[in-house]
Amino acid sequence: MRHEDQRPPAAVLFDALGADYEKAFAGAPAHRQALDWLIERLPSGARTLDVGSGTGRPTAAALVEAGHSVLGVDISPVMVELAVRQVPEAEFRQADVRELPLEPASLDGVCVFFSLLQMSRAEQSAVLRRLTLALKPGGHAVLATVPADVEDVEVAFMGQPVRATSFGEEDFTGMVEAAGLTVLARHSVVFTPDHPAAEPEPHLFLHCRRDEPGR
Repeated sequence: MRHEDQRPPAAVLFDALGADYEKAFAGAPAHRQALDWLIERLPSGARTLDVGSGTGRPTAAALVEAGHSVLGVDISPVMVELAVRQVPEAEFRQADVRELPLEPASLDGVCVFFSLLQMSRAEQSAVLRRLTLALKPGGHAVLATVPADVEDVEVAFMGQPVRATSFGEEDFTGMVEAAGLTVLARHSVVFTPDHPAAEPEPHLFLHCRRDEPGR
């Protein structure tokens, strides 16, 4: 068995993409708008978690620039190495968020940008419940996915084969709400990554809050 066959498929994919992923998505305005929305609502020196932190840019870099502490987690060692080099003020770990220890009510903000798509639907739901519990009441989260009613289908992403699972827009929003988050706003856009093998993608961004008890 080859070494790469023993790694999670997401690690194989993003190890292969490396810095090309950052370049391809650098011009995504809805991503930056979601980040700005979150930053506006974070308290000073907030503790934040970036799930699927990639190269560290733009998410972790923007949070650090705004004065917040950042833990980025990514399953790809190549991505973590790039992030450590590019955003040294943040902390990055090579880890699977499904296994990451999370203290209850320990975070002010959470970012989940397109990092659930290679998990099963049950795993996506379980991860979101854990992330919600890790948020302080009143804390905020921004999430993004490719809304589609697909389960374990093979697709081509920037020239790389990948198996993906997702939900349609209403079902994804419902899952987020069932996890305990209040969806304050949602934005649907179509974005074409800056890559020769890329095609236009529907993107769904959710701006969320974990409400105070009794609110």
